[in-house]
Amino acid sequence: MTTITERPVVAKLPVLDRFLPVWIGAAMAAGLLLGSALPGLGDAVSAIRVDGISLPIAVGLLVMMYPVLARVRYDRLGAVAADRGLLLGSLVLNWLVGPALMFALAWLLLPDLPEYRTGLIIVGLARCIAMVVIWNDLACGDREAAAVLVAVNAIFQVLMFAVLGWFYLSVLPGWLGLDRTAIDASPGQIAKSVLIFLGIPLLAGYATRRLGEKVRGRTWYEATLLPRLGPWALYGLLFTIVILFALQGGRITAHPADVARIAVPLLAYFALMWSGGYLLGALLRLGYARTTTMAFTAAGNNFELAIAVAIATYGVTSGQALAGVVGPLIEVPVLVALVYVSLALRR
Repeated sequence: MTTITERPVVAKLPVLDRFLPVWIGAAMAAGLLLGSALPGLGDAVSAIRVDGISLPIAVGLLVMMYPVLARVRYDRLGAVAADRGLLLGSLVLNWLVGPALMFALAWLLLPDLPEYRTGLIIVGLARCIAMVVIWNDLACGDREAAAVLVAVNAIFQVLMFAVLGWFYLSVLPGWLGLDRTAIDASPGQIAKSVLIFLGIPLLAGYATRRLGEKVRGRTWYEATLLPRLGPWALYGLLFTIVILFALQGGRITAHPADVARIAVPLLAYFALMWSGGYLLGALLRLGYARTTTMAFTAAGNNFELAIAVAIATYGVTSGQALAGVVGPLIEVPVLVALVYVSLALRR
């Protein structure tokens, strides 16, 4: 009797996806080299901003998100939204567990570094509405569920970010006898960030699907157009990474010990939130695709908003801003690794 061994899921990925860690490592190195070769690049690029984020980073994020949101089957969103277990579980993880966990880790591991500690707490408050669509797609999660959860997070971000910032930076530390600080983030500022970094690619993705299916049909759209759009999501991701490292590489290499201190709570946070999402999804019997979506939505953070708020409140050279910048630089390789762990679990 012949036994047929199924190829690992990772081996079935397209070449661009399969070697993603290699491309990301190369993008990081390219960014560092670019920043070192052109010392004035950071000031020139940072001078052009969209809602507190440099224009090249904004472009990279929009290019990254658009192809994934063009893949979403918007006619299935109603069925996903009716899944109360998925929605409630995600809300609990994102808006109760996530901020509380980052607050605890920041105070436990950075008690002597108040600026970095505050920056990490801000990162924990900014729930993911951007890169999660990439990680979810690479890990074969539920695209429609990701679209719903990202939209829900966007709404809660507008309503709750400033309130939770006040609570975790001022009220709760006061109750515990710890140092208190403040945050300057209005609902209008947050809503603008959400509209730019989620609203634009979401509208473009929805319009592309509706027009493409109407003019050429769903078969052409799924079989011809989407494969052409797909690689642009990773191109946008790699471009964003190059720009991030080119802009901030000097500060990171100048303070390696500080970066290491900031990285420890971040690593613990991403691992615990991702694991908690998988555990909760298993308990709720959501199945692999939606459990994966819940896990990555819980683990990711909206670094665009966190960096913008830190810069607006404390200044571009502040420790809070550095902590916000280190966030995605740790998040990207960690969540790429978790994509591969997810695919192994799927097998």
